[in-house]
Amino acid sequence: MPEASAPHGALAEPGEPGYADATAVFNLAVKVRPRAAVVARTVDEIRSALETARSRGLRVRTLGTGHAAGSVRPLDDGLLVRPRLKGTVEVDAARRVARVPAGTTWGEVVQATAPYGLTAAHGSSGSVGVVGYLLGGGVSFYGRLVGLASNTLRAAELVTADGELLRADTELLWALRGGGGGFGVVTAVELDLLPVHRVLTGGSYWPIDDAFELLETWLEWTRHAPRRATTSWRVMNLPDLPGVPPVLAGRMVVTLDGAVTAATPRDLEAARGDLDDLLGPLYALGTPLMDTWQETGPAGVLEAHMDPPFPVPFIGDHLVLRDPGPEGCRSFLDAVGEGSGSPLAVATLRQLGGAFAEPGQVSAALASVDGHLAYMGSGPPVGPVTAEDLIGHRSVVRRALGAWDTGRTIPSLVEAYGSPQRHLDERTALAVAGIRGRLDPEGLFGHDVGAGALA
Repeated sequence: MPEASAPHGALAEPGEPGYADATAVFNLAVKVRPRAAVVARTVDEIRSALETARSRGLRVRTLGTGHAAGSVRPLDDGLLVRPRLKGTVEVDAARRVARVPAGTTWGEVVQATAPYGLTAAHGSSGSVGVVGYLLGGGVSFYGRLVGLASNTLRAAELVTADGELLRADTELLWALRGGGGGFGVVTAVELDLLPVHRVLTGGSYWPIDDAFELLETWLEWTRHAPRRATTSWRVMNLPDLPGVPPVLAGRMVVTLDGAVTAATPRDLEAARGDLDDLLGPLYALGTPLMDTWQETGPAGVLEAHMDPPFPVPFIGDHLVLRDPGPEGCRSFLDAVGEGSGSPLAVATLRQLGGAFAEPGQVSAALASVDGHLAYMGSGPPVGPVTAEDLIGHRSVVRRALGAWDTGRTIPSLVEAYGSPQRHLDERTALAVAGIRGRLDPEGLFGHDVGAGALA
């Protein structure tokens, strides 16, 4: 029987109407059980929630869709605020800017911007919330062209600990761009859009047998890849479940997916050539089991990674790596490939470099990423695979990739609060903490600060 609805803006405690909705997150492996929770649709509802938190002596946590709910510390004794602000995506095509209310997903942004030949540096899934992803860096399939998604943040509005609605000034905007949270409840953002004429996007899936040759060939391509291309290489071991293509179900495969962007009609022929340069040597090594590459509009990029559109349980880990070379390729496959006993459903190497490695046009706390690849590995604790299996395998992968681990991480890719993580250098972390302290001297949002942002 569906849960009874709570009045708009009303705080709900366990067992009360609205509590289940206010605490529901995408990652079902994470149990979010605060003392109270509220879905806030207006600035006044946020202010009221903060006043209640102060009067009860509760810390405040904010969550959007909850895809990265496992990356933040538990909040068993606090108040959870879920901003779902009224309004729609507003597109200023002439300025190439979108205004997005908190609670909006990337699918909604892509749908609103595509008719103008524009898109955003969004995530691989349309169900991911804009604000959390954007403030946490954001590694997009357009990222080698435009850099971290947080660098596209041009303005933000937020309610601070004292209830004031602010439009972020230059200093605060610098801190919001990857600074690790804890500044207030963001109610809306404005972000730069990029022109897109067509996108070549999709994926190729091969049997695991030729994994080493495929991985080494792809890695060689990444060292000289054009900026219009951002790709990822994955080992996938998907269960035989509804929604999983039969040719991939119940078997281990390797996958190359991503996007090659043609910003204008003039760029399309060059983009097609870049895709041929990428796929030709890989196809020469073996015929894919399945191939979904296509020439499409921006919405097609949301389908390329085959992320689940509905909530699922998963436990994962993340590293930023230097170029691993052939030795690292072998070590990676020994840890997650055939015969490894890996419990992971997906082990990903996401291509960095290009604009990811550069500060971009704006000043940001997390301006760039010094690494060649981002590793992400995850799996669902279901069936014969337990949470302990997945957590234990983190150390296996970390040992295998330790020689190439930069020690840095990207906030939006972190899945586990207790895993080693570092987003900011000490000097930047201290500067961000100073801004946070001036806005929230009593630490009302202290539990909202990411572990990787601490000095």
